[in-house]
Amino acid sequence: MNTEFDALLQNGTWNLFPKPSNANLVGCKWVYRIKRKANGDIDRFKARLVAKGFHQQEGVDFSEIFSPVVKPTIVRLVLSLTVSHG
Repeated sequence: MNTEFDALLQNGTWNLFPKPSNANLVGCKWVYRIKRKANGDIDRFKARLVAKGFHQQEGVDFSEIFSPVVKPTIVRLVLSLTVSHG
């Protein structure tokens, strides 16, 4: 957990600002996971800090929505399906 937290700080993942009076505070929690090798032995322990986004209200707590990047393989698949179906 300390390693993950230090990495978040080092990468500048967030900025601290004074809380506006009309904004909700969004909580967070730590999620722990054990990564295992193919034979079942423990490979490593992972910790991730996640926001409880279900408490957010659009226009109050955020104004932008994250859009994941489309992978090139998905673009090729969609183009292939489009061509094959006319």
